[in-house]
Amino acid sequence: METQNKPEGNARGAVIVRTSVIGIAANILLAGFKAVVGWLSGSIAIVMDAVNNLSDALSSVITIVGTKLAHRKPDRKHPLGHGRYEYIAAEVISVIVLYAGITSLVESVKKIITPETPDYSTVSLIIVGAAVLVKILLGTFVKKQGEKVNSDALVDSGKDALLDSIISASTLAAAVIFLVFHVSLEAWLGAVISLIIIKSGIDMLRETMSRILGERVDSEISKAIKETITEIPDVSGAYDLILHSYGPDRWQGSVHIEVPDYWTAEEIDRVERRIQEEVYMKHGVILTGIGIYALNTSDSEAGLARSRITETVMSEPSCLQIHGFNYNGAEKKIRFDVVIDFSADRQEVYQRICEKVRKMYPDFQVVVVMDSDISD
Repeated sequence: METQNKPEGNARGAVIVRTSVIGIAANILLAGFKAVVGWLSGSIAIVMDAVNNLSDALSSVITIVGTKLAHRKPDRKHPLGHGRYEYIAAEVISVIVLYAGITSLVESVKKIITPETPDYSTVSLIIVGAAVLVKILLGTFVKKQGEKVNSDALVDSGKDALLDSIISASTLAAAVIFLVFHVSLEAWLGAVISLIIIKSGIDMLRETMSRILGERVDSEISKAIKETITEIPDVSGAYDLILHSYGPDRWQGSVHIEVPDYWTAEEIDRVERRIQEEVYMKHGVILTGIGIYALNTSDSEAGLARSRITETVMSEPSCLQIHGFNYNGAEKKIRFDVVIDFSADRQEVYQRICEKVRKMYPDFQVVVVMDSDISD
């Protein structure tokens, strides 16, 4: 099954581009107004705020470029598509936010060391107040659109805009304090807000990097996929589900299913194809590989052994699951997989399980495979 740009994927890209264009237009207009007001009033905070708006416009441009690149068709060099460009775009935006925070902090510190008396006018305060409202509305809109279409770049742009509204609000508050009490706190407020922006930039950078590295699949998705698989008659279990993200909402992976040991290759093939189709249609996930665990159905000794060993293995608090059990009395071989919690000393627990089971069945070759707790 090949990864393709589905119609809903194209619609998603159109939403991202349209939202970004709105952000670009709004930020350029705000930057122009603030630059004029900041220059006339001598307020470094307002001027830096204008620069922030330009960085927001640049973020929107990067979001558009990233979205366009991400929707390029798969090719020989990148057969799984280009969806991860969106993560790279979000990473670049995070760096821009971080840079804007550092720049703002440097300028604020300079003004703390060598303070200047700002000259606020009623018009400038009205414009700054209007800018606060616009940035709150813009940031909320962009962030919601990003969450709606699962775009990290849009979500980060929305967060950046909301942070900018806080900067503008602090500038407005500093102006009111200066006009009423004749105390200039603008530089100090600028420094505090800069630190907030820097922290936000680091957090965004960390979140996006985590997605690029590869995160654990969402519990609801993994459980829903396994439920879809086990609803198929005679499929008694779904295990070892591994999903790889090649961009937002672009998943490929593999799974093991447990089926009766008397099934023919034709029956297995038919069920595998059905699983692939249903999982793709219901969850948008492409299963590129389906492994098979044969469930012993005719050997009473196998059932007893499975019950005893399961009870022994699951007595280990850090053992989360046992599956893939196979008992071969003729060859005197027992094989099964165990899932051990990451928080435990996994090797130690694994060795303890092996020793217990081998003591229970000294005449058998016991093969235990240690699985990782990859998905719920």
